[in-house]
Amino acid sequence: MTSTAPKAIRIIKTWDWGVRLFHWLLVAAIALAFLSSEEGSALSPWHGSAGWVAAILIAFRLLWGFVGGEHARFANLIRPSRMAGHVRGLFAGRVHASLGHNPLGGIAVIVLLALVAATTFTGITGGEGGHEAIAYILLAMIALHVVAVVAMSFLTRDNLIGAMITGSKKTTHFPRLRTHSQNSTVAARAMADRKTVGHRS
Repeated sequence: MTSTAPKAIRIIKTWDWGVRLFHWLLVAAIALAFLSSEEGSALSPWHGSAGWVAAILIAFRLLWGFVGGEHARFANLIRPSRMAGHVRGLFAGRVHASLGHNPLGGIAVIVLLALVAATTFTGITGGEGGHEAIAYILLAMIALHVVAVVAMSFLTRDNLIGAMITGSKKTTHFPRLRTHSQNSTVAARAMADRKTVGHRS
């Protein structure tokens, strides 16, 4: 009787500390902003502060999009060449886990950042009518984002919410991907082989 040893499950660092800190602080700031939006409520004095925190976070994310980790950078969020194939795959029922944001997810991030920036700008400058309208569009986009995250987590068996908390994903979803430790081992073996060949020649 033969048995096949299970493949070792390794952890891949995906989201750096800047992305995760930004994400959850922005969630808290937006939640507080919406909960404090009613005048006369117990939380209403915090509405302006929540807006300023969101504005500072957006400024940080714009900077981090150029100096942060691989999957934090805007260059990896906007990938038009992969969009058509990704959308066709979704309609055909071919759903695959993505190490970072998938093409639609990257566009969603850009749209959400723009909406948060527009909401905070109109709130700070006093454009009440536009501020409220954009805020409700932002709320609808957030709801769509949450639904998409839950749906993709279920379809791909990849815990996207957990990954945004821990910053890591499992290699079981990316069998062709080598971890940093695996790459180091391969490189070390190749170097040892070259030295052996050199000694024999």
